[in-house]
Amino acid sequence: MNQNSTEEIIEDLRQGRMVVIMDDEDRENEGDLVMAAELVTPAAVNFMARYGRGLICLTLTREHCRQLRLPLMVGVNESAHRTNFTVSIEAADGVTTGISATDRATTILAAVKPDAQPQDIVQPGHIFPLMAQPGGVLVRAGHTEAGCDLVRLAGLTPAAV
Repeated sequence: MNQNSTEEIIEDLRQGRMVVIMDDEDRENEGDLVMAAELVTPAAVNFMARYGRGLICLTLTREHCRQLRLPLMVGVNESAHRTNFTVSIEAADGVTTGISATDRATTILAAVKPDAQPQDIVQPGHIFPLMAQPGGVLVRAGHTEAGCDLVRLAGLTPAAV
């Protein structure tokens, strides 16, 4: 498998490209499709849904989760890797059922606007925000933190899909 340098990955993210972020064999031992949330498109969401075949998650900083008033999904997180799922979300406007790639991209873009407000989204929905730990991968070596950190290093809003 071709492994790119951190600089190449950051440039790909800056250009709106999707990358695969792998973690260690002794952790989840998986790769996640990752792209900058503010550059997401319906085509990218469709690709993730079709080929990634998992949940479409949105990594957000703790500050942005607070700005949107997103509570954690559970009060006591007992999952193996302590992934901080918040309640799922949907855009308050501009979506139909919420499940289409277009609706999910609309939700992501509504949630990551710098001036996004709680009234811009509703719960539950078809996008699953994940709250990154302050300090990023230096504190928690997870895909959530890697997504936020890499997109921040690309000079974009620290939120990834």
